[in-house]
Amino acid sequence: MEPTRSDIQPDPTIGANPVANPGAARGGRQKPRRAPVDPRVQEQMHLRLEEPVRVRLGLQRRAPSNLRRHLARHLTRIAVLVVADLAAFWVMRGLIRAVRDQAVLGEWTASHLRSLVPLGNLSGWQFAVALLLGLFILGNYGDGDRRRDPGRLFAACALATALPLWMMIWTRGLPPVLLEYALTVVLVWLGLLVERSGIDWVIAHVRPAAGRAAEALLVGPAQECRRTMETHLFATRKNYRAVGYVDADPFPGPGALGGMKEFPTLLGASGAEVVVVCGQLSDSDFAAVANGALAAGCQLVAVPRAVEVAGVQPSVVWREGQPLVMLTALTLRSQQLAVKRAMDLAGAVAGLLLLSPVYALVAILVKLDSLGPVFFTQDRVGQGGRLFRIIKFRTMVDGAEGRRDELLSQSVYHDQRLFKVPRDPRMTRLGRWLRRTSLDELPQLVNVLRGEMSLVGPRPPLPSEVELYEAHHYGRFDVKPGITGPWQVAGRNQITDFERVVALEAHYIREWSLLRDLGILLRTVWVVLQMRGAH
Repeated sequence: MEPTRSDIQPDPTIGANPVANPGAARGGRQKPRRAPVDPRVQEQMHLRLEEPVRVRLGLQRRAPSNLRRHLARHLTRIAVLVVADLAAFWVMRGLIRAVRDQAVLGEWTASHLRSLVPLGNLSGWQFAVALLLGLFILGNYGDGDRRRDPGRLFAACALATALPLWMMIWTRGLPPVLLEYALTVVLVWLGLLVERSGIDWVIAHVRPAAGRAAEALLVGPAQECRRTMETHLFATRKNYRAVGYVDADPFPGPGALGGMKEFPTLLGASGAEVVVVCGQLSDSDFAAVANGALAAGCQLVAVPRAVEVAGVQPSVVWREGQPLVMLTALTLRSQQLAVKRAMDLAGAVAGLLLLSPVYALVAILVKLDSLGPVFFTQDRVGQGGRLFRIIKFRTMVDGAEGRRDELLSQSVYHDQRLFKVPRDPRMTRLGRWLRRTSLDELPQLVNVLRGEMSLVGPRPPLPSEVELYEAHHYGRFDVKPGITGPWQVAGRNQITDFERVVALEAHYIREWSLLRDLGILLRTVWVVLQMRGAH
């Protein structure tokens, strides 16, 4: 059955509402009705933004919740499979012991089984660890049909059995070990096949398909979208439930939610967790779909097509016997973001505890050096366009922000989106040293602990700077801003071109990895030791 617009509930943070349009029934062009902008968004942003920019920021604000749902599904799948695999192994081990050691099927069967599977084989936790290791290496805890693929399961069992039996070759000889190896692999493999099939049967009978399916928005030519919705993958609603489709035709026909121009608004209002590209799109349309989907933290899959968008990594996932091309950006993989957040929390907690004497000393020095508060707070724009209060040790005279506009002409950057005045007259004596050593940035560990910032990320700009941004600059809000980042370690005082700064940050976002973050942190330490901060 083809989804209707009534399936879609509007997101109140999006600037438009794709409800039913009477013109759609007549085959005319659909235009979503304008809905009043959520007052919370206006209160948070304080920015004069074009409607497309507001819609994109709305998608970015949805990204964390989508990523949490993806991560929850991923972790639940792994946890269920690991527990079931261990349970299946222990049940199988108990059955073998009952037949071999207790002779429940007679002494003749027990004696033969003792020669084939002697004592010490399938020996508790050693084999269990080897089995889990083999299953992880062969991808049997991955997404899609890989978890039940007989070939992969057999290879994992073969690897797991080889690990504990390898040393026995030298003590017992090759022929008996090979026979024992083959029998053990087959037994464990059959046990896993039964267990994995049992999990699918239990899930199918306990939890309705519609309840566990991810909501998907299809994009492409209308005929291709309708054909995809009729395939077994979508018809069963076991993995995906289609909430509708966006027609790639400039004049979308009846049945479509809208056209490509409305895609960001429709995606925001649909609440979809997955975007499915059907058939061929033009390069510009495909780039727009990928940009919107990844900004919203949605999974992006294609059925299938060539992938030529920079920053998108394709991988094939099989569902219900049908191949899908999973398109992901490294920065938007929920598992990796969970690791990054864990590193941020660990680093922030460790830094606050270990550097507490430094905090106390600097706070005393700031208070003694000049009148005013110890800490300086300021509105900055973070992930998804949200405003947050950044915290630093005060390095300027109290009320220095009121004099910023009169010093704009003296900035070394010659671009209002960047600001730096040499020998800034507002700086205190201690403040100059704090800037050079970057000690003024230490309180931002509190922002990291709150989840407003990361240890590593793009520079958090001022709202007044964001108002001067062009469309391609908003990609820096796909991730949390950082205490340090690629611009700082690449030479923030030498790079005076704002487009170069954006390019550095865009490359960091596209190619994000945990090792890259660690490398930037180590380079930051070196910059700090050389006292090459923002002087």
